[in-house]
Amino acid sequence: MTVRLRLRVTATAEKALRSGHPWLFAESVREQNRKGGLGELAVIYDRDDRFLAIGLFDPQSPIRVRILHAGAPEEINDSWWVARLQHALERRREVFDEQTTGFRWINGESDGWPGLVLDRYDRTLVLKLYSAAWLARLDSIRGGIAAQFHPERIVLRLSRNIQEIALLNFSLSDGTVVHGPPLQQPVLFLESGLRFEADVIRGQKTGFFLDQRENRRKVQSLARDRTVLNTFSFSGAFSVYAARGGARRIVDLDISSHALAAAQRNFALNQSHPVIASCERRQIQADAFDWLAGNLEQKFDFVILDPPSLAKRESERAGAIRAYRTLTSLALSHLCAGGLLLAASCSAHVSAEEFFQAVCDSALGSGRRFEVMEATRHAVDHPAAFKEADYLKAIYLRFD
Repeated sequence: MTVRLRLRVTATAEKALRSGHPWLFAESVREQNRKGGLGELAVIYDRDDRFLAIGLFDPQSPIRVRILHAGAPEEINDSWWVARLQHALERRREVFDEQTTGFRWINGESDGWPGLVLDRYDRTLVLKLYSAAWLARLDSIRGGIAAQFHPERIVLRLSRNIQEIALLNFSLSDGTVVHGPPLQQPVLFLESGLRFEADVIRGQKTGFFLDQRENRRKVQSLARDRTVLNTFSFSGAFSVYAARGGARRIVDLDISSHALAAAQRNFALNQSHPVIASCERRQIQADAFDWLAGNLEQKFDFVILDPPSLAKRESERAGAIRAYRTLTSLALSHLCAGGLLLAASCSAHVSAEEFFQAVCDSALGSGRRFEVMEATRHAVDHPAAFKEADYLKAIYLRFD
């Protein structure tokens, strides 16, 4: 039998693992009894040779081990995996009803599945892997998911950093249907009774931005009789909610013609709602920063700022904070008296405190009186159990 892969780590790493951090970095490994294979279970011991944690080993990744369990020793077997899957299911069972058939079943490390995400779009599930350590276990994981959830199909999505490994070593490609019939068109699902499409094969993330659901519901509650500018509108989901909330006029602004076409289709899917069908709409294809700076005569009662990540690495953090200040200042130049601003960020390298401060600094700099109505964080199906998982934040401001 192969000798179990055993690691000993630095004192700093011991402390981090005891506190619940789910990653062991390569530079933290002090001793290793043998060469480890991709996806192999690695047992981590402390300096006194006591069990510390167990996780999935990746010999090529800076994150050398993704922790599955820490604390008292446990055997990782088939029943363990089933119990872990059922735990994620139970956390969401009472949260969503038949009016919402699109949500996240498993949110990676924060649900005990490091580097793995599982999203539901009606009867299609999307399994996205962010770590190559899962690739060798795909068959068993897929089988467990199919047995537990009984989906029509499962689509495999792969983060860019593991796509080459998956293709060369496992003959797996991003967007492959790994369970059920092939897919010829976007999947339709419900969110709060509204219909949306998700491009689960080629779309960003797993096909839709499920994490903004609660903010979309908030926008609906605030939109009545308002004119709305939805910048970085992408699939138009904020706009569909605003229309159902009674907005008088909505402008979608996005640089992508593909995104604007998707927004048009999402509005068409909801024409059975009379208030949505009657809402005046316009689409503008342009860079949001450029358009906001150059069309100051156009005013709105409600401006939504939800840009893509402006800091994909730590070195971009300072520039992103400046960009959020600029974006907020530009948006305020289009906001009527009594208007509302929603500013959101999905940049993990910018903290919530830094983002909220940047937005409020710009608001103060405008010289206008304002109040902070609410600040929101992660949705219930997107828990963030450690610092690196904490990315989503939004703030609502009302201006005199």
